[in-house]
Amino acid sequence: MRGNCLAVVFAALMLSACQPNTPAFHATDMSASAASIGGDLALTDHTGRARTLKDFLGQVVVVFFGYTQCPDVCPTNMSTLREVMTQLGPDSARVQVLFVSVDPERDTQELLAQYVPAFHPSFLGLYGSAEQTAKVAGDFRVFYQKQGKVAGANYTVDHSAGSYVFDASGKLRLYLRHGDSAANIADDLRRLLRGE
Repeated sequence: MRGNCLAVVFAALMLSACQPNTPAFHATDMSASAASIGGDLALTDHTGRARTLKDFLGQVVVVFFGYTQCPDVCPTNMSTLREVMTQLGPDSARVQVLFVSVDPERDTQELLAQYVPAFHPSFLGLYGSAEQTAKVAGDFRVFYQKQGKVAGANYTVDHSAGSYVFDASGKLRLYLRHGDSAANIADDLRRLLRGE
């Protein structure tokens, strides 16, 4: 009987040795979807500079879609990302957070320049025309839609609440769910910064 148990244990160890050594991320691993999600992200940042994802090669990039007048999801996510930067310490210099506006009518360069860096000075707000916004949202499979009195300026915008993470080579790697903890996100970003 003891010999049978040892044989089972040995077989299990051999099988585990054959398994690929892939990192266990807290967030959803998007590596298999990398070719079909993302695109160039050609927009303007809150300093007036034209930007694409290629501008940030060498950094881990977190892309979040939201709007400045969002009452809950956006400030919560941005505050969590600020805490992530604090937890990363000096490594935060190799992480770039991009806040992409889904409210092109109201989110002007000036408003984004006030709102986004208030969470962290390194964060960048990106905006574009209605057409550019629709294209980028489509490339990232992001949903957004005005709600309420859409004819005026007092509407809200329903939108996807997660964030995408690209590694330093520009490859899509992770999807962060709304509500993920700063500790888990920081752990995942550290792994990407190590090249995992």
